Amino acid sequence: MKTLPIIFAAFISIGINAQLPKDLDFVAPFSEGLAAVKKGNDWAFIDDVGNTVINFRNDFYWNQDASTPYDDVRTVHYPKFSDGRCIVQKMVDEIPVFGFIDTHGKMVIEPQFLNVRPFENGMTTGIIFEKVLRGKNEFNLDIYEYKFHEVLMDVDGNILEFLNRRYNIQMTKKRYKIPPIWSKVLNNRLIAVKLDDNWEIKKLEL
Repeated sequence: MKTLPIIFAAFISIGINAQLPKDLDFVAPFSEGLAAVKKGNDWAFIDDVGNTVINFRNDFYWNQDASTPYDDVRTVHYPKFSDGRCIVQKMVDEIPVFGFIDTHGKMVIEPQFLNVRPFENGMTTGIIFEKVLRGKNEFNLDIYEYKFHEVLMDVDGNILEFLNRRYNIQMTKKRYKIPPIWSKVLNNRLIAVKLDDNWEIKKLEL
């Protein structure tokens, strides 16, 4: 009968002495029960008792020069979850493209955004692109056409609405600049969309 107390005490001892992350370069505040921790160029997430729930990886998006005048991905100073989604990044033709993972580290929205906002009220707006092969040139090199759309998307990656067709985005490394987002979700019923130089409020018909 003494075995159970001994086992219980052993479990408590293991919990108390569990290895917590150390030698970290940065520890972010908690958001939705998880906090990002940085070591070198890699980030991981811990829960509220210090357990690592997403191991260190190098695809989390963060901007050490985050600037508040922007209202898009460039304001993300460190990885964090919003509506259960966190922004990740991969390079496509030397251009950063953004997607989202869930709180288990699983990719739920493949990188397809040239710019995007963190989720809020279960939705986000961003600029997606499509790369279409159009044929070959005289040197037998592939010719591509790019199409750009600003969209409203839910946390599962479903496009709820196409907001604007976007043009004149240069997709070469030397000329590329992150295109600004011309829409913002106000709440679950309204969205603001910039047309030319003016903004207008539209009702969401979802």
